[in-house]
Formats: sequence, structure tokens, C-alpha cells
Amino acid sequence: MEKGKILDIKNNTSRLILVIIILFLSSCAVPRIIILNDPLSPEEHINLGVAYERNGELDSALKEYERASKKLDIAYLYMGNIYFHKGDLKKAEKYYKKAIRKTDSKDAYNNLAWLYYTKAKEIDDKEEKMNLLKKGLELAMRALESSPDNENFIDTFNKIKESINREEER
Repeated sequence: MEKGKILDIKNNTSRLILVIIILFLSSCAVPRIIILNDPLSPEEHINLGVAYERNGELDSALKEYERASKKLDIAYLYMGNIYFHKGDLKKAEKYYKKAIRKTDSKDAYNNLAWLYYTKAKEIDDKEEKMNLLKKGLELAMRALESSPDNENFIDTFNKIKESINREEER
């Protein structure tokens, strides 16, 4: 062995021992956190999601809403809102429909109506546009029946009705 060398790494046994020591030391240095139970309630996940959403952190908000949706069906409404804001109207529609099916949420009816109104503005074909607007109007009426004083529901209903009237005049 050369002077000053502590370990002769040319020897296979020495190499094996060195690899084992390195693996052992590196496995001890990596902390592992395992969460068995989620410390937050579904409502707290919704609240955290809302906070993320207000800060413009839509992906983080979506993750919180997904966690909440395992036990709280209204989370599907919030997920629909995120997808609507991201411009993914297909997914937004899917989650609004799921919220309606599972919770009969009047906000989900209203938001789906608004989604149809938004989609209709981008369509040139009059028949297709009218079909979407009529579906939207029906949903807006369902929301409005439950809360006739809700300004958001009134606004959605009026905007869709005005759009239908304009299309019929053409």
C-alpha cells in the first residue's frame, strides 16, 4: 500500500465495504415524513384553496379542492371555477355538472349557465348558439327560482335573456 493511503480501493472487498458505508450514511441523512391522517378537515382544504385562488395560485387551489372533494361534494363547484378561470371550459363543465348531480348547488347551476353564455359568444352558427343559450337560460332559471333576490343569478339570467333576444332579432 502506498504511503498516505488509508484504504486500498483496488481491492473488491474494500470497494464493496465503501459502497455499503456510503449507502448507509446517505439513507440515514434523508428525512422521511409519512402522514397517516390528513390534519385538515375538508372545509379547511376548501378555505386553503380559496386563499390560494385569491393569490392567483390556481394549481395549488385545485389540489386543495381535490383533497376536499374526497369527503365534501361542494368542492366540485370550486374545481369547476378553477378550470373556468384557466380557460378549460370542458373540464369546468364536467365539474359543474358533477356539483349539480351530487349537491344540487344553485351556484353550480348559475356557473354552468354562465359557462354556456360564455361559450355561445364564441360560436358563429346561430342554431348552435341558440341551443347553448337556451340551456343556459334554463339553468339560470333553476338557480333563480331558489334565490330570486340573488344579484349574481339575476345578472346571469338577464344577460342570457338579452343575448337570446338579440339572436332572435337577427
